[in-house]
Amino acid sequence: MSTRGPRLEEITPTNLDAALGVRVRPDQEHAVAPVVKSLAEAYVHPGVAWPRLIVDGDRPVGFLMAFLDIDWYEDGSVRRSGLWRLNIAAGEQGRGYGRFAVESVAAELRRRGTKQLYVTWHPGPDGPGNFYLGLGFRPNGETSGDQTVGVLDLNLP
Repeated sequence: MSTRGPRLEEITPTNLDAALGVRVRPDQEHAVAPVVKSLAEAYVHPGVAWPRLIVDGDRPVGFLMAFLDIDWYEDGSVRRSGLWRLNIAAGEQGRGYGRFAVESVAAELRRRGTKQLYVTWHPGPDGPGNFYLGLGFRPNGETSGDQTVGVLDLNLP
């Protein structure tokens, strides 16, 4: 990371191509949608999707997209916010950008008064489960499709 550290940028016409250029490792492509799909979903879910480019210095190093206050079961009973997508560029992994992304989403959700941050992940040895568990997420016993649902309590220090 640069001495200034990573930062989040809104997706704009100026950085769109940089965002679209973020690619995970080929062995991870099954576990996370490409940025282009995320931006299409953000377009059709305004006010719910919160897409951001992760930049370090002048280098795009990743992409994240949070979901804000969604109707989790689509019946009005439960509303949740969390991390929808996390794509760290193949050559930038292992440098703390994933942790920065999760911490940034947690800070934004706290700012909005949210008490828990949700995430889903593909289970298995090649999935990101250990990454999320290492950041304090705990499986809550639910699945979303074939993915594990994890939750991070935002009230904890």
